[in-house]
Amino acid sequence: MQADGRLMSQGLQPRYSGPFDAWKKIVHTEGFGGLWKGVFPNIQRAFLVNMGELACYDHAKQLIIRKQISADNIYAHTLASIMSGLSATALSCPADVVKTRMMNQAASRDVKIIYKSSYDCLVKTIKIEGLSALWKGFFPTWVRLGPWQFVFWVSYEKFRQTAGLSSF
Repeated sequence: MQADGRLMSQGLQPRYSGPFDAWKKIVHTEGFGGLWKGVFPNIQRAFLVNMGELACYDHAKQLIIRKQISADNIYAHTLASIMSGLSATALSCPADVVKTRMMNQAASRDVKIIYKSSYDCLVKTIKIEGLSALWKGFFPTWVRLGPWQFVFWVSYEKFRQTAGLSSF
């Protein structure tokens, strides 16, 4: 349903009139397993986002403090959160592209499936569109992830300091 926004902007009818209609049509055309289409690419994406944001934040914060760019304060937390957001975006964009393509491909008994797996989608995307196609939507993704990283990490650090917990 979310992907149908582009159909509507082109003056076309959306595939589904609501969540129950989507559920019914998906189960009818793809079977019950169709409701789970895209679950593995979503898990892969979530892993990459978390790896990028968690590992990068701690490493960036330690680097900022060790190189004396800033003390352990809001400036260090802001810089580290920006780096964390960039890292999470850079790591997750390829998985986002694959996930979106896997979930948007039409699947029915009459239509041939384009991608058999996430790996198949990845390989075909690179062969047809080139490596840079994996980072389509980088800026909008970063614009969404960046503010979240800032709010999350600065809040986390304030709560940590208030609780009297050490930084590392």
